[in-house]
Amino acid sequence: MGAVTLFEGRQLDLIRRTVAKDCDAAEFEQFVHICRAVNLDPLRRQIYCFVFNKNNPQYRQMTVVTAIGGYRAVAERTGSYRPDDRAPRYEHGEKDAKSNPLGITRCEVTVYKHAHGEWFPVVGEAWWDEYVPLKEGVIDSKKTGWVKMPRVMIAKCAEANALRKAWPDDFAGVEVEEEIDRRSVELTATELADEAATSNRLALIGGANALTVDWCDGEALSREPVGSFGDKVLAFIAEHKTDDPMRVRMFHNRNTAALQEYWAKDKSGALELKKAFEAIDRLEAAE
Repeated sequence: MGAVTLFEGRQLDLIRRTVAKDCDAAEFEQFVHICRAVNLDPLRRQIYCFVFNKNNPQYRQMTVVTAIGGYRAVAERTGSYRPDDRAPRYEHGEKDAKSNPLGITRCEVTVYKHAHGEWFPVVGEAWWDEYVPLKEGVIDSKKTGWVKMPRVMIAKCAEANALRKAWPDDFAGVEVEEEIDRRSVELTATELADEAATSNRLALIGGANALTVDWCDGEALSREPVGSFGDKVLAFIAEHKTDDPMRVRMFHNRNTAALQEYWAKDKSGALELKKAFEAIDRLEAAE
């Protein structure tokens, strides 16, 4: 592997605002960790991420994506990779002008891995019906590659499978673009409309990635974005820890659920809050 990709504070801020704008704190940390592990630069669009079901915590899932060229670059850096010396192999069946114009059923690609003094073939396969992005039985018109270059698209999926099989650690948690095309069209038009409506409603109360907080000030409960929650609570503690520590204790008791949820979303930030609350406990015990 080459030198690990490092990002400065300004770069991380730009990545979070652009390539990873839908990520919460924990997802962003995971994304950056993967970028560094595979040594790919999100600002050069070598690697990026999608967040599926971002407004539904139960089914929310972040997927890290790269191009097949990025996959090959990672494999090349291992020093034990050799590409296939043959063209991809295809199997064909019945053609369907709407869902499978060439009648491709399966594609196979081989890569070679050097180990123990020998080259070993590693075969990857991809089945058309498992990857083609269909919408109501028709190839999604927005996924033009699957219409114009169906052989290329399914071959990329097969090659990615082979590379992951040969170097599982190097490609852990990363998919190629073509592999997520099917997933991105799984929602029906009604589901997409419902999701948009839900997103709009959530935006009015601070968004899905926000916490309900009682600031113990006699005012109504408020919604605080996860990204700013930790800083605001730390500021609250700093303001009241000396002159009104009981208010800090009250805050902790009334916001137990929000603090637990914050732990699930931003563990490092939650640890800082835990230390701050424990400092209040020690201060009260000393008195």
